[in-house]
Amino acid sequence: MNLSKNTLSGIKSAGLILPSEELFNLPEKVLQFGTGVLLRGLPDYFIDKANRNGLFNGRVAVVKSTSKGGTKEFDDQNGLYTICVRGIENGQPVEENIVSSAISRVLTADQDWDTILEIAGAKELNIVVSNTTEVGIQLVEESIDQKPPLSFPAKLLAVLYHRYKALGANEDADLAVIATELIPDNGKKLQGIVLELATFNKLEESFVVWLNQHIHFCNSLVDRIVPGKPDVAALEKLEGTLGYKDELIIMAEPYRLWAIEGDARVSALLGLEAADHGVIVRPDIEIFKELKVRLLNGSHTLTSGIAYLSGIDTVTKAMNNEATRNYVKDLMMQEIVGAIPYAVDEAEAVAFANTVIDRFANPTIEHLWINITFQYTMKMKIRVLPVLQNYYNQNGKVPAHIAFGFAAFLRFMKIAKKDGNQYFGEIDGREYLITDDQAAYFYEKAQLNDAEYVDAVIADKALWSTDLTLIDGFSEIVKENYNNILNKGMASALVAIDRSVQVSK
Repeated sequence: MNLSKNTLSGIKSAGLILPSEELFNLPEKVLQFGTGVLLRGLPDYFIDKANRNGLFNGRVAVVKSTSKGGTKEFDDQNGLYTICVRGIENGQPVEENIVSSAISRVLTADQDWDTILEIAGAKELNIVVSNTTEVGIQLVEESIDQKPPLSFPAKLLAVLYHRYKALGANEDADLAVIATELIPDNGKKLQGIVLELATFNKLEESFVVWLNQHIHFCNSLVDRIVPGKPDVAALEKLEGTLGYKDELIIMAEPYRLWAIEGDARVSALLGLEAADHGVIVRPDIEIFKELKVRLLNGSHTLTSGIAYLSGIDTVTKAMNNEATRNYVKDLMMQEIVGAIPYAVDEAEAVAFANTVIDRFANPTIEHLWINITFQYTMKMKIRVLPVLQNYYNQNGKVPAHIAFGFAAFLRFMKIAKKDGNQYFGEIDGREYLITDDQAAYFYEKAQLNDAEYVDAVIADKALWSTDLTLIDGFSEIVKENYNNILNKGMASALVAIDRSVQVSK
């Protein structure tokens, strides 16, 4: 049996959350650019949950920017798909299966453009959501009279201009435009491009005034791991449990956050906050970026070299190893929480750190450490060094776990071999590929002896855009850790650092 509206009544899987008939009659209140698993596993998840609780009462019309791949899977299943939530929340295992009815239909921009414009002019429409990847939010000077325009910002401008013509200047025309692309100030960057395109298209000044008054462009931060469709073996097991086939089934972790920068009007247009604590609308969402970048991304970065050089390939396995698990917990709780370079309540930071521990320990998500080392140098610079500096400024000493993570980074980046444009490290007789824009730099530094190598990299102000030698004792502690890693091996060196920290308390 295949999942569709017609087969819902025949599905008898215990505990499965199914949509009720009346949800299919809700109006389309969201126009969504993108069909990807992140949108279906986060914004659409919240919309579906709100609908089931009688709070949002609207569905999502989805736009595919190209006809590549078509819409057959969505058409065959009436937009229905299963979200399988698996992982750990508050230290407890979570297993939940939900058939989402958030999506009403999926349209193709080059075939259904007139229909998309018709939706744009409807009073019921409250929200536009986009996830067109970082490349999608780019200025392409083009006419919005094309059917459709090529770039996403031009498509959006065409949609908004049609709405202006259809509804004019009244409150029914208000829209929240929420960008979820992974770039800084995503909503404001999109707004700037749309305004430039309005000028390029010589649109009337009254439209620009309307745009600024009625269209609320919002920065947003999305945070949920949504791996998508499971592998063949896991899919067969799931379908056996559920009792039906689903071509659109996706996996998702329990943790979810959609932080949206907006005021009371945006909150009212969105209408989702009461449905789930993971939806947050605030005038400033910088705190959520800082918590994620410092605690989740920063601890990922600092642990990646340690775990990989210890022979641990996935994040979950590292959390099942006592030494690496203790390192992650102590790193976050003892060093990062109190040194986040932003005004953040300690209790909120601790609570977020605990969610990170749950997420890292999720046994259903295979997150490879070698992938986390991609662009290792840039990640250290952006995610870690501000915390290192802030910790030193506050405490007048070097944070031991950050220093050890930095030493592991240097050991990982000690390049042993160059093959064409590829660079490789080596540990215990096995090679690993180093994927980093600074690989050529590290290859050059690797020709030095180990002591000179460590000193040269730490002292390189051009590389780090700061002078790390001004952090008194940092070079010496990193060098000591680096030598311990070389002489004792990563696992023994990690145990030694944990003991030394305990003694120093």
